[in-house]
Amino acid sequence: MWVYGDRTRRTTPRAALRELTASLRDVESAGPGAARHDRLTRAFIQAGALAQGVADAEFAARGFDDASPAQDAAMSLLTALARKLAASAWSGFATAGPPTSAELMALALSPLPEEIELKTPEGYAFYGLYPEAYLKAAAERDWDAPPFVIGIRSIGTGLAALVAAVTGAVDVATLRPTGHPFHREVRVSNTMRERLSAHAGPFAVVDEGPGLSGSSFGAAADLLTSLGISLERIVFMPSHAGGPGPEAAAAHRQTWDSVGMRPATFDALIAEEPLAGWFAEVVEGIEAVEDISGGAWAERRSDAAVHPALERRKFWLLAEGRTYLAKFAGLGEPGEAKYARARTLARAGAGPEPVALTRGFLVERWIDGVPGLHADPLTVAEHVGRYLGLRALAFPAEADQGASLEDLAVMARTNAQELGLEPSLVPPPPADAGRPIHVDGRLHRWEWITTAGGRLIKTDAVDHSCGHDLVGCQDVAWDVAGAKVELDLDDGAAEALIAALERVSERRVDRALLAFFDVAYPAFQAGLWRLAGDEAQVQRYAARLA
Repeated sequence: MWVYGDRTRRTTPRAALRELTASLRDVESAGPGAARHDRLTRAFIQAGALAQGVADAEFAARGFDDASPAQDAAMSLLTALARKLAASAWSGFATAGPPTSAELMALALSPLPEEIELKTPEGYAFYGLYPEAYLKAAAERDWDAPPFVIGIRSIGTGLAALVAAVTGAVDVATLRPTGHPFHREVRVSNTMRERLSAHAGPFAVVDEGPGLSGSSFGAAADLLTSLGISLERIVFMPSHAGGPGPEAAAAHRQTWDSVGMRPATFDALIAEEPLAGWFAEVVEGIEAVEDISGGAWAERRSDAAVHPALERRKFWLLAEGRTYLAKFAGLGEPGEAKYARARTLARAGAGPEPVALTRGFLVERWIDGVPGLHADPLTVAEHVGRYLGLRALAFPAEADQGASLEDLAVMARTNAQELGLEPSLVPPPPADAGRPIHVDGRLHRWEWITTAGGRLIKTDAVDHSCGHDLVGCQDVAWDVAGAKVELDLDDGAAEALIAALERVSERRVDRALLAFFDVAYPAFQAGLWRLAGDEAQVQRYAARLA
């Protein structure tokens, strides 16, 4: 099944530097507190993406990883920002540490590539990975000497800088594993091999994960052992305490059992700093925090289906008789964009009221109501049509923020074949992809609430267009196709929905594009729920696709 997809953005190093400089100005202009720390985190993530882009561009030009003045300057700036982040986190946000103007200028004067490709750091955007967890893990490890820190790109670039900032490491490098996802390998220059061989102390290999195979960690360890470095000198620093998944090679499982281990986990972070304190600046009088992550919220919903791998961290905050929902929206720009969309939807009466974005969590007022859509089909269709029309107007997107129609066609054929259907029956995509928007992408009945006054409120409506899946941003016709399936609309109700959408948005729904999405949507959803292990949902979408 084809479900997942990665997002990248092409830009110039100078443009990325301008964005970073603006973010650093925001940091310097802010007073002490969590808001300034959030701005500093955004700048750190931007600097990490810039360093990753420079390293990847030079890797593409050479065919292997090697040091360079540009990479050294980018990593120096990133490590300086990591020190600022540590100073902020460990002072209770009272200080942001020394300025980084000298490192910023050194990078600006370096010979930079003409163009770079920035990859979405998935842990920061989707999975609740916090820089502070790596600062804590590195600080608590008893190093007998400063380590040689190896960051696995993409996100390992910034994570390596965090470890270096805490341990005083001088030697820092990043590596780009390539090849099959379950059999990664790294390619480095002879100069890099000599640098690694000359290091007498320990080695810290830093990344998020491990995933299904742990092959990125394994590839780095393979390189080190090929240079005569014993496994006892290697420390893996992953984002969770579990080992690699079922696709791990036997040799890498043995490696995993033999190296040192220092996980940087969210649970360890909040054990030292309880979550009530994370939200104290935005919600007064918090009395209890209830974890409803991993689909635990659905235990009170008999109609809801859950895909645990796609669930963000979520918490109920109980405060003086009021209830709030805090859900992970992403550190830096992804979270800020979702907060802006949440505010727009709330002002239109279409979603919960957002209170704040803090520490990567979007905090909303909890809305009481009856789960589901409780109105006649035409009323539901009219309301959902107006809601989609609002999204079409308010949330435009760029073409590179979603899958191409060609990729969606390949996905539909792949998933259809896995379901035992004839892939050649999937229609070819139309020539015009329409106008991409941040689609809702999840119009299932359990995602709606009907209030006591009869209002239909869409919950969890801000981030399905920018998750870790293939689809991303698409023309609003994708949501029309989704509504037809999820709300089981007949032809009359579907036309009423389209009419309301077109009236609000003043744009036509492309019927050829809708016909293609009528096939692509259930094909994607069938794959999504197959990975979740929910065969009842798979069969529902397979029947629709058939």
